[in-house]
Amino acid sequence: MKSIHSGSTNHNRYEYLTKTPVPTLISRLAVPTILSMLVTGIYNAADTFFVGRISTQATAAVGLVFSVMALIQAVGFFCGQGSGSYISRLLGAGRRQEADETAATGFALSLILGVAAAIAGNLFARPVALSLGAGSTTMHDTLVYMRIILIGAPFTMAQFVINNQLRFQGSAVYAMVGLLTGAVINIGLDPLLIFGFHMGVAGAAIATVSGQFISFLVLLIGSRQGDNIRISLSNVRLNAHYLKEIINAGTPALMRQGLAAIATLLLNHAAGSAGSDAAIAGMSVVTRVMMLLASAMIGFGQGYQPVCGFNYGAHLYDRVKEGYFFCVKYGTIFLAGASALCLGFAPQIIRFFRNDPDVISVGAVALRAQAISLPLMATIVITNMMLQACGKGLKASIVSAARNGIFFVPLILILPRLLGLFGVEITQAVSDVLSFVLAIPFAASELKKM
Repeated sequence: MKSIHSGSTNHNRYEYLTKTPVPTLISRLAVPTILSMLVTGIYNAADTFFVGRISTQATAAVGLVFSVMALIQAVGFFCGQGSGSYISRLLGAGRRQEADETAATGFALSLILGVAAAIAGNLFARPVALSLGAGSTTMHDTLVYMRIILIGAPFTMAQFVINNQLRFQGSAVYAMVGLLTGAVINIGLDPLLIFGFHMGVAGAAIATVSGQFISFLVLLIGSRQGDNIRISLSNVRLNAHYLKEIINAGTPALMRQGLAAIATLLLNHAAGSAGSDAAIAGMSVVTRVMMLLASAMIGFGQGYQPVCGFNYGAHLYDRVKEGYFFCVKYGTIFLAGASALCLGFAPQIIRFFRNDPDVISVGAVALRAQAISLPLMATIVITNMMLQACGKGLKASIVSAARNGIFFVPLILILPRLLGLFGVEITQAVSDVLSFVLAIPFAASELKKM
């Protein structure tokens, strides 16, 4: 009886993802994924907000460790989107057993990599802190915050795996609830531990790790509800076939998130060389604000991915194309509105996180510069999502690498030398324009094939 019911629900899910009008379907799936990604952004912004009430040095320290946090998230997204993308195509093609094995393999891989990161990171914490740009005024807080964040790495990575796998199956609500629960815990514990128990940056780190652990548990429970794939260790297959598929579809996410970590590291070094702790803090606040907006855009794109993956697997290419143009259009409109707000209220936004004139001075200029190019992000993100969901790993990886790697790295090494601190402030905006120019022909070539 159970197998009959499972087959029926599988059929219903297939019908839902391949027959529902595309705008309606994406809208339904995008709301919870946008909220999920905003929660990820809130994780990154909450500590900055509360630590900003301690000191500029503490704000700078949390900003420095953000590179490590971004790298942990990158590995989680690598395993999660790599396995999730393949799961979506397998389910679209009716191959359930392989989908079960892919889910278990992606989950197991994240735990292995998470444990390795926790051990290695704590063993070499001081050299890592120095490489992040920590100086005499920020070293202590950087080490305290980073060590605790690293301890939670296995659960952080695993929660992003389950979240992405649920989302690619079309179970975006379960994915949202898991992350949202953790965010509430994080935000509630931050002021309690930082100020109530006078734990400072250690309290902020414990709050973040506690929230991520709760998210992991809730998502694990959610994965066992309804017709979602139930992760079972007996289904783990760490063989060449599944690892190849995870790497192919997951590399774009690793490039996007991992290069964001490298970009932040280089940005902090450049800000420190061209300015001071206040410059690092200012750029850190801007990074958090822009990541919050990018999270909403990425969430919108992730609402499109299961639609894209299922319909591509079912050879319904017109629906893939319709979804692409729908997302680009409305994503651009949303980001244009956000851009106007950032341009008009940049000093007030920076002051909300840290009321320091030097921090506001640096942050306002950088925020306005990035706001100018912000609407272009819709095309960049949706193109990357489409290529990734269709299994076009190489092209997706190049587009992912463009914004924070191919263009950003040489620009952050060149512009500050030519323009000083102003060069640091405008680097991301210039990189975004060049990434947009790159994304257009990549999208056009694949859409033309369909």
